[in-house]
Amino acid sequence: MNKDTEIDMKEVELNEVDPEKQPMTGDGPPAGGEKNGSVKLKVPEDEVTFTGLSKEELMKVAGTPGWVRTRWVLLVLFWLGWVGMLAGAIVIIVQAPRCKPIPPMDWWNEGPLYQISDVEAFSDGLKGVESKLDEINQLKVKGLVLGPLHSVQPDTPDALFLDQIDPTQGRKEDLTAVLEKAHKKGMSVVLDLTPNYLGNAPWFNGDVGDVLEKVKAAAAHWLSSGVDGIKLSGLNIASSSADWPKLQAVVQGNRTEETKKRVLIGAVENGSAADVSQLVNTTGVDLVLSDLLSSKNGGVERIRDMDTLGSQHRSLAWGLGATQQDQLSKQAMTPGLIRLYQLLLFTMPGTPVFTYGDEIGLQAGQGSASPKMVWDIQKEPADGTPVNETAEAERKERVDIRKWFISLSDLRGKERSLLHGDYYSLYSSTSSLSFLRVWDQSNRYITAVNWGGAAEKLKLKLAPTEGLELPETATVTLSTDEALKAEDTVSLDEITLAAGGAVLLQFPYKA
Repeated sequence: MNKDTEIDMKEVELNEVDPEKQPMTGDGPPAGGEKNGSVKLKVPEDEVTFTGLSKEELMKVAGTPGWVRTRWVLLVLFWLGWVGMLAGAIVIIVQAPRCKPIPPMDWWNEGPLYQISDVEAFSDGLKGVESKLDEINQLKVKGLVLGPLHSVQPDTPDALFLDQIDPTQGRKEDLTAVLEKAHKKGMSVVLDLTPNYLGNAPWFNGDVGDVLEKVKAAAAHWLSSGVDGIKLSGLNIASSSADWPKLQAVVQGNRTEETKKRVLIGAVENGSAADVSQLVNTTGVDLVLSDLLSSKNGGVERIRDMDTLGSQHRSLAWGLGATQQDQLSKQAMTPGLIRLYQLLLFTMPGTPVFTYGDEIGLQAGQGSASPKMVWDIQKEPADGTPVNETAEAERKERVDIRKWFISLSDLRGKERSLLHGDYYSLYSSTSSLSFLRVWDQSNRYITAVNWGGAAEKLKLKLAPTEGLELPETATVTLSTDEALKAEDTVSLDEITLAAGGAVLLQFPYKA
């Protein structure tokens, strides 16, 4: 066999032994052979598995100087980091401004009161009141003031039956139904027990003590039935009786933290701010409702009264016509002014009191007549129904006023500065005023209103003795002035309000 033949035989032999080394072609693998590119590996029968170091080996390594130093360094770094974080937390806590404790709040301080002075005009009697509680609840009021409902003949003390409901108003069962449903919705119910509410003088003209004895007995009766408080007009007259403390004991006695407090509300007319302050201090009532806002028409006088009573605001109730059980519209003749006074009442220090219909701008009745409440204002005319343009414009206006009322009621309930914040006067003139509400680290609010017939520039300033500073600008939260839109930023050096304009401004707390 020659040399060339010998070389060829070796190549054939190699190709047969190692087919994996053959070049890959598109002809596919030979029959019974492996796929092109695959490699057969032989795994040793005795596979070696890494088991780590044994305990003895670890102990030998752990004791070396290098590992000892490493462990000590890591331990020191851990404790240094922990101590550093602890020290940082302590510094933050110490340097952070302390939160002012929330003052004690009773339910009548937490939201507006809604006065239904004539249940017949409101909803055809007490039975109708129950059916309207869902709509009333949307106003976010905290309490209802019903009546007076009792049976009495004008100026006739012998015909006074304070523990009986006048049949024209409804039945006791109807009142019970109102109480149960209102309580389920989180609303309290106060009963007006003003004795001679149909006559010339609320306490007649005779011996107040005899009448007060009847009021005391009736208060005990209705409170035991589930009523949450009593309201009386002519507070200055009733509280002058020697028997006044007995009525207080019936309404306010046995108060504990576990039981819901019952409120005693007294209304007073034609009194000065000093008179109201004295009644707060001497009568012991929970709320004094006065007519100061409606009896004083000037911004300077109104601000002066608010300044006088500012420190007593948790015992004050404010209304515009509410003392006389009139609608707000009796003094605010236009929709713009109704919105203005709603804004003023909701942002003043104290409890706002509204008469039914104030939330839609219901026009007050003629003389002593109570206006009929208007319902179904949300319903738009059906397609194809003839539309009275005047009536439809009035309906839309009522809807808008109601939305404004609800937005204010909601804001007052959420913002601490409006709910129980301190009060500071900023500006007043013949037909305008402005004040600031502040609570601790919460957002601050400025109310500015101009009920005059012409535009006015308000220069807002804090007295140097107050220890506070106003920022240069604030943000518009709510406004009836078309030139001041919500979210606009305005300068506080000088604000121009249109005639009948009202604005609520907000700025954040800064340490």
